[in-house]
Amino acid sequence: MHRIHWKKDMAIGLFAMLALVVGVWLFWPKEAERLPGVTYEAIHVDPGPMLHLAEVLSSDALEGRGATMPGNDAARGFIRKRFEDAGVEPFLPGGWEQSFTILPKKPEETAGTGVNLVGWVPGDTPRQGPVILVTAHFDHLGIRDGEIYNGADDNASGAAMLTALAEYFVKRRPKHDILFVALDAEEIGLLGARALAFDPEVPMDRVALNINLDMVGRSEVGELYAAGTYHTPALSELVTEIAKSSPVTLLQGHDRPEEGPNDWTLQSDHGVFHQAGIPFLYFGVEDHPGYHHPSDDFEALTLDFYVRAADTLVSIINAADASLPEIFAARRAPAPPPSQTEGTPE
Repeated sequence: MHRIHWKKDMAIGLFAMLALVVGVWLFWPKEAERLPGVTYEAIHVDPGPMLHLAEVLSSDALEGRGATMPGNDAARGFIRKRFEDAGVEPFLPGGWEQSFTILPKKPEETAGTGVNLVGWVPGDTPRQGPVILVTAHFDHLGIRDGEIYNGADDNASGAAMLTALAEYFVKRRPKHDILFVALDAEEIGLLGARALAFDPEVPMDRVALNINLDMVGRSEVGELYAAGTYHTPALSELVTEIAKSSPVTLLQGHDRPEEGPNDWTLQSDHGVFHQAGIPFLYFGVEDHPGYHHPSDDFEALTLDFYVRAADTLVSIINAADASLPEIFAARRAPAPPPSQTEGTPE
């Protein structure tokens, strides 16, 4: 009897989630006037779908996209649909989703499941040679003390940009394979990144570079930081060259130990890949008043900067693709592995 009730509850929950996904996606406004303040004419990306997805992901309907919560499931569904519409291919033998266990933090809690989406744009020699891994987490903080933490910049902006970059490279195939991965459970310990790094079905031994997007949609001064060149000096010239003609002010930094809390080396998903010896470039903005606050809403994003940043990332990935064997040679020996009690694939 208990098992029958469980199945019934699951069916009701799945039906409710499907209704939420379909309703929000179909009826959220998409008209051109939803792009206020975008004066920059994009060269590489299609800004409309990217901005629309960022707005949907950060809507109240998704209740902050907390890991294991229904709004998080809905967010994953929106991102997968965008990948599929863009022509991105699922990479894993079982399809798009890589599931992993999230262990409870308190005795009264139960274990949950996180899910990454692993997409792929093949290069000239599919599944051979060095790989670029582009990542962005889609989870956020959920509801706390009755307030929704929508996480528009952190990290609906990165997740939506991930799909725009993938769409570009579907249309203009790269020389080398690119994995586009939407990571779950970053906010509770980089668990999605850890699951990806330890999954034998993901060719981490071929990954030459991780490009991680986290908070790329809000800068009133038009500045985007590229962290990681301190650890891999060979990447500094690449970033410097792109910065000369970038539509944003592209800066390097936030990656030195002496910077203390302003050292971003281990502060987002790229930290996991850095510890595995993989060169990384982390793109993000300085902390702003919305960081980890309920005020991080879509209306606070600086949309013109956001579109400019997306075009900049296309240029960065193109430059990396052109010199990927040399970047691969900069891989280091991995650091001792962290505890694998969480974020391991199921």
